Amino acid sequence: MAVDVFINFNGNCREAVEFYAEVFQTEKPQIMFFGDTPPDPEFPIADEAKNLVMYTSLNINGSNVMFSDTFPGMTFTIGNNISLTISSKNIDEIKSLFNKLKEGGTVGMELQETFWSKCYGNVTDKFGIGWQFSYINE
Repeated sequence: MAVDVFINFNGNCREAVEFYAEVFQTEKPQIMFFGDTPPDPEFPIADEAKNLVMYTSLNINGSNVMFSDTFPGMTFTIGNNISLTISSKNIDEIKSLFNKLKEGGTVGMELQETFWSKCYGNVTDKFGIGWQFSYINE
């Protein structure tokens, strides 16, 4: 199990991650844009979101740091735009930790299958800390 940092930006994620890649001399980031996601008629991607970063990451001195733009219409607050991510190969561990952290907290997305993970969800715990959970199948 790993605990990683996830940072959200307000439309300038690509610029930020390219800057960090240069500063920390990492490999060029592989970027997935919201427009690259599989089409979903129930949730069409607005033109203004298609070129925003959905996901990218950098390995900075051995630590995985993940980045994304905030989807248009979602709340963005500087200072609250960083969450911790639990990545695990053990779904039972993910479910257990998620259920414990959601007690007294607020669930943003219940654990569920997504196109990028067999089990993903996010919660803000009772202390205001954001947590994301993702099953990794490696």
